Formats: sequence, structure tokens, C-alpha cells
Amino acid sequence: AFFWLVSLLLASLIWFVSVHLSDREDARLQYGLLIFGAAVSVLLQEVFRFAYFKLLKKADEGLATISEDGRSPISLRQMAYVSGLSFGIISGVFSVINILADSVGPGIVGIHGDSPYYFITSAFLTMALVLLHTFWGVIFFDACERRRYWCLGLVVASHLLTSGLTFLNPWYEASLVPIFVITLCTGLWAFVTAGGSFRNILKCLSCEQEDESRVMMYSALQVPFED
Repeated sequence: AFFWLVSLLLASLIWFVSVHLSDREDARLQYGLLIFGAAVSVLLQEVFRFAYFKLLKKADEGLATISEDGRSPISLRQMAYVSGLSFGIISGVFSVINILADSVGPGIVGIHGDSPYYFITSAFLTMALVLLHTFWGVIFFDACERRRYWCLGLVVASHLLTSGLTFLNPWYEASLVPIFVITLCTGLWAFVTAGGSFRNILKCLSCEQEDESRVMMYSALQVPFED
């Protein structure tokens, strides 16, 4: 989360400086700078995700050195999941804070022609971003470990695409639907990357059914005693 905050700080500084050095009366230019700031923010997030990967690799080597069996107690997939989830949570928190800040202002959403679905759509977008950052973390770490640079490129491209789709708002149908399609596809990709398969899902469900049947059999065999 700290690494994500640092990337946001640097992106904000770049956007702030570019706005003050440009013509602030030109609305079209300022909108272009806003898109530029979002793209810089995405790129910096991925750069800091890579920096965090390198830091965790160093820490993993140190943990393996001091462990008794020569292995790190934390796997790379666990670190990737935690890293992506942390990026997603802090990103979602900042998104929600901005939305809540808008909600405490005067007036009611939709009273001046604004969309009445602003808050519910923002909630779904925030949820998608939290999930996406988690999936991106799993894919990104695996790609760095196996040196699959095309996977890294796809992660960065999908992140840029997702960020760019938000500029279609308040045309929410054009932004929300593609973002959730990207989330679903990225989730399946991360699931396969983490070693998941359809066979594993069936084995998991069969184990749950066996556990439930054992509990039912155990409950049926229990006979209450009377004094």
C-alpha cells in the first residue's frame, strides 16, 4: 500500500506541475493533461509494483538463508496475492474517499441532470479495480519470475485500458461493462497462473461434499441419552 501511495504522490506532482505550466484557461488542454496524468499514474503504479517485486525477492532470499530447511516460509504466489490485494485495497479506499467527499456536498445527485446512478456505478467500478489489482499482482509477479515480458505488457496494457475506459463516464454502459469483462478475463488468467484448473475446482467441491456427508452421518449416529 505504501508503494502505491508513493506512485500516486509522484503522479500527482507531475500532473500538478504540468497544469501550472500550461494554459489553465484552455479546457481542452486541461482535459488532455488529465488523461496524461492518469496514464502516468498507471505507469508509475506498475513501475512500483516491479520495485516491490524486487524488494520481496531480496527478502525471500534472506528468509531462505536463515530458515532451517533452506526454503522461504512464504511462497512467491502468496506474496503476489498479498501485494496485489494491498494495491487494490488502497486504490479502492482512495476512490471511495473521493466519492464520499462529493456526497457530503449540497444538493442531490441527479437534480441538475447528473446521473442518479453515480454512486452505485462508482461502487461497482471500485470493486472491479480492487479485484483487478489483485489479479494483476498474481500475473505480474509470475511474469517477472519466469521472464515473460509479453505478460507484463498485457498487464500494463489492460491497466491503461481500464483507466482509459473510466473517461467514458457518465456513459456508464460503455465503461462498466467492458471493465467487468476485463475483470472476468483477468481473474481467469490469474486463476490459471496460480495453478488453478477445472479439475481442482471439482476436487474442492467433492471434498466439501464428503465433509458435509461425514457431518450428517456423525449427527445421525448421535443418540441422546435419558436419565
